[in-house]
Amino acid sequence: MTGRTVAKEGAAPLRAPRLNGRLTIAGAAACAFAALVLVLALTTHRFLTWQNIKAILSSASLVGIEALGLTFVTMVGGVVSLAVAEVAVVTAMAFLAMLGAGLVPALAIAMALGAAVSGIQGFAIGAWNANPVMFTISAAFLIDGVGQGLNNGQIVQPAAGGYGTLNATPLGVPVAVYVLVGLALALQFVTRRTVLGRQIMLVGENRPAARAAGLPITRVVTLAFAIAGIAFGIGGAFLGSFNAGASVLSEGTITFDAIAAVLVGGTSITGGHGSPLRTLAGSLAIAAITDVLLLRGFSTGPQVLLKGMLVVVVVVVTQARSRGRR
Repeated sequence: MTGRTVAKEGAAPLRAPRLNGRLTIAGAAACAFAALVLVLALTTHRFLTWQNIKAILSSASLVGIEALGLTFVTMVGGVVSLAVAEVAVVTAMAFLAMLGAGLVPALAIAMALGAAVSGIQGFAIGAWNANPVMFTISAAFLIDGVGQGLNNGQIVQPAAGGYGTLNATPLGVPVAVYVLVGLALALQFVTRRTVLGRQIMLVGENRPAARAAGLPITRVVTLAFAIAGIAFGIGGAFLGSFNAGASVLSEGTITFDAIAAVLVGGTSITGGHGSPLRTLAGSLAIAAITDVLLLRGFSTGPQVLLKGMLVVVVVVVTQARSRGRR
């Protein structure tokens, strides 16, 4: 038997158990975590009431709209954007300030502002190969500074009362929930049925190969970020309407919750794989977990801890599956 034959026969048994072990451990951890959350949910008083379900849907819609946009940033290989909350708050300010011109123009301005601010970040990342995490952190500080400077740190009040339409509850369900579902379906169509959607996936999967194939990397990344910015603008309008005001203090944990929803929905942190519909499911999961903890009397700290643990589990599972595919 030759040395070459020995190498071939010995390599497979050494690699396979190690890879399968990763998948088994990661999968078992994910199942155990899901089972824990399910048990907590089913044993929590008032969790399965219609009123509480509506509260979960409402909570999921505010974060979910932002998360749908963030999905495009992650799919195109931008890892995550750490300026989600800042863009949302600035667009909320613009929306409330422009309500005097009417609800539709104010919404259009918020979406356009979100697309412009995020699109600029995408251009820098696509054209100059800037580090997405570091660049969006810098952008977040810059946007925060501009937001505070324009209004001296004060809360922006609605210029007119049209924002009440966004707080309506047709058939007992908040308007934001309908928008969340509609936006998820629209973005799913863009992802799966358009040339841009396929290009976003290709660039996110392997940017050097996409560049070698002649794909317009800068344009694709810029458009992916611009689409995300439109979603951030829509979410910002709902954020401003819900609070009847907007300031940098409105940011809260929006960025973290949006990232958690995207990753829990199964979008690969390395890009190239993802789905707005799965992000929708991830948003509902995060909202349900938060609701369970609130009903059980947990403070913000344990909530963030549990969601952080969930994100870690999902990232481990996703990476294991990605290595398994390779």
